[in-house]
Amino acid sequence: MSGSSKEEEMVAEIRTGFGVEAEVGRARRIWVNISADNLLGFCEYAKTIGFDHLTAISVTDLPEEAQYELTHHLWSYEHKILVTTRSRISREEPVIGSVGSVWESALIHERELHELFGVEFEGNPDLSELFLEDWQGPPPFRKDFNWREYVRSSYDKDDERDKVYWQDADD
Repeated sequence: MSGSSKEEEMVAEIRTGFGVEAEVGRARRIWVNISADNLLGFCEYAKTIGFDHLTAISVTDLPEEAQYELTHHLWSYEHKILVTTRSRISREEPVIGSVGSVWESALIHERELHELFGVEFEGNPDLSELFLEDWQGPPPFRKDFNWREYVRSSYDKDDERDKVYWQDADD
């Protein structure tokens, strides 16, 4: 592809190889929309072409669509390009394959997202508590989690000194 940027060449390869929606967002930035089922295969491929650093994994809660959107941010030191994958999964049965076999650093990101959103990362050997020891509530980063209600029902609020904390709770 003469006259094309490295990003455009990669996007063409990704589209051909995976049949997915991919686009150049701006210089040194590629966005890839990929199904959860194809994510691991894509990540394995991305690593072979130089995307050797998983910088982050994030979850966006989309309750109005009953979905989570997971983004994996992949950096190439060789190409100086960031690829961001976007995959949608069910919010009510949030399951996606782990990419820990590709980048070991993914395991701790997945553990955190499991704890805070309830996402199950199949293949991750350790989804134990990371921050919230003995947590009994629902995943606290879900948009429908009512933290005031949780605190109210879980802790004693009969102390007169604590009323200041509860006076706005019903607003």
